[in-house]
Amino acid sequence: MPKDRPASLAISKSEVVFAGKIWDIKRESFDYNGETLVREFVAHPGAVAVIALNDSNQVLLINQYRHPVREYLWEIPAGLLDQPGESKVEAAKRELLEETGYIAESWTELIEFHTTPGGNNETIAIFLARDLRHQGHDLELEGEETDMQVEWVPLASALESVLASEMRSPSAAVGIMAAARKLGI
Repeated sequence: MPKDRPASLAISKSEVVFAGKIWDIKRESFDYNGETLVREFVAHPGAVAVIALNDSNQVLLINQYRHPVREYLWEIPAGLLDQPGESKVEAAKRELLEETGYIAESWTELIEFHTTPGGNNETIAIFLARDLRHQGHDLELEGEETDMQVEWVPLASALESVLASEMRSPSAAVGIMAAARKLGI
């Protein structure tokens, strides 16, 4: 069975060439098979996402505008690992509540993946949340989150949309496929 493996290459130079609000662009020089290579990439804090399933195996989706692709995407609740000392599961709980008003009693790490490893070091951990209850919140949402739609969709229908390239958010696609596989859908 194929399995990714870590590598420790000697980095001779590392610099931030752009410091952004959420992530930076880094340029690093490293030795690879006797040759010095230079690569720029997005240095990302990492993220979490949540496949929230109700008792009818419906998945909780959000619809949000994403400016880089100029589309409203159907996604799963997700957010950055940007709170010092916060565990991945605690971040997932926070994001589910902030984006949907739901809390869950049952949490399981479902899958973890690199989003675009050729130019970004972002890794997303996706959690499966069950035993949900709507609590609501009084948080003031900002930017693209102000008009987010939240909708329950049968997991099988969401899977069909992913496989037909009608839903292209990577965390939604990976999470929906992993949940469908886990549940035998």
